[in-house]
Amino acid sequence: MSKENSFFSARNVALLGILLALVVVLQSLASVVPLFVTLNLALIPIILAGMLLGAWAGAFVGFACGVIVLIQVVMGLNAFYVLIWTNSPIVTTLICLVKTTVAGGVAGAIFSLLKKKNKYVGVFLASGIVPVLNTVLFILGCLCMSDTMRLMAGDAANILLFIVVDVVTINFFLEFATSLIAAPALHTVYTVAQRRIQK
Repeated sequence: MSKENSFFSARNVALLGILLALVVVLQSLASVVPLFVTLNLALIPIILAGMLLGAWAGAFVGFACGVIVLIQVVMGLNAFYVLIWTNSPIVTTLICLVKTTVAGGVAGAIFSLLKKKNKYVGVFLASGIVPVLNTVLFILGCLCMSDTMRLMAGDAANILLFIVVDVVTINFFLEFATSLIAAPALHTVYTVAQRRIQK
């Protein structure tokens, strides 16, 4: 089988399907978490897709997550996103679709580059970069809607400070910690299971 077709093995397709299903479930459950910005537990399968299946799979699963978030926004399930959607639907759509797509692709690329040199470093860097990129791209997207953010900030003098402190701080640290713990652990479980199956 050629390298181009080797990805489409039954194992890889099944794994991609499982990770997509996890994204749907986790992101759907996240809409009921009572935080100002929805906690994105779906970052974990995005990280795993990038590490186990490559950069394009990480980007694909990340894009799927973005589509689900966008559907939740349109349905009015997230108060913060509803506010920015009302004022800037195009930028909001781009935020939803781009941040997790880029994060998943970059995680897969980082892991691919580092796995032969130091697999453990690759696992932890890939796991950490996804919540970082997800948050940074979210902040940049919000800064593109400065008028909307100014309305939401009220008396806050600095819009960037308002976004970082009031909007993303709690979520970022929770997502970062969860990603650094859960993704490497699940990657290890998967790797061990694969070795045992191959024996």
